[in-house]
Amino acid sequence: MGERNTIRKIIKIDEEKCTGCGLCAEACHEGAIGMVNGKAKLLRDDYCDGLGDCLPSCEAGAISFETREAAEYDEAAVNRNKLKSEGEALPCGCPGTQSKTIRRETECETAHSDVGENKSRLSQWPIQIKLTPVNAPYFTDANLLVAADCTAYTYGDFHDAFIKGRITLIGCPKLDDEDYSGKLTAIIKNNSIKSVTAVRMDIPCCVGIENAAKKALQNSGKSIPWQVVTISTDGKILDWQEG
Repeated sequence: MGERNTIRKIIKIDEEKCTGCGLCAEACHEGAIGMVNGKAKLLRDDYCDGLGDCLPSCEAGAISFETREAAEYDEAAVNRNKLKSEGEALPCGCPGTQSKTIRRETECETAHSDVGENKSRLSQWPIQIKLTPVNAPYFTDANLLVAADCTAYTYGDFHDAFIKGRITLIGCPKLDDEDYSGKLTAIIKNNSIKSVTAVRMDIPCCVGIENAAKKALQNSGKSIPWQVVTISTDGKILDWQEG
């Protein structure tokens, strides 16, 4: 038996206004909204109850109501989907996007093991800007690192110099082809971020990381210490700005 359609109130997402912050997807308990190519999308009409819990979460004003023909809200299907998604990270269903804090052993605990091995300083997962939940618990009182993904491969001591003691977010403004400032603004605005460090490569397209971090700080309305570090393609620190 096919799903029945009816004329009813349902949400509408303006893709042009959407900043890709993902807050609406987190607010939608029914799983009707997901992130597709960096934009919020109504995935299934029958998962949307038309109550609009997602509306207050959208600071860009990209979500509104419309009345149109749509599949009836199917509460049973929603509940089945919730059970199916139990233990999965996000609506995309990829376990690798599950948010978690990584506990690192102390120097004393590791003194007699893995001698000579460089230690990872990463303290959370995921690290991709697009995948990171806005309200993850590890953002509380965090020093935030926003880095172009190439920087970790270029600068040899990246973990100790930049990742250690910070929450790490990475992206590539050229390959991702999106403005990270909306997501970063939401993270800074909704959490007690203590500082922001942006690390970029000394190439023109990488200025997008720096601009996104600065724009997010400005749009958040908060006065937070920041610094921008520029690294050359042969692995040297060329510039270190602070504000």
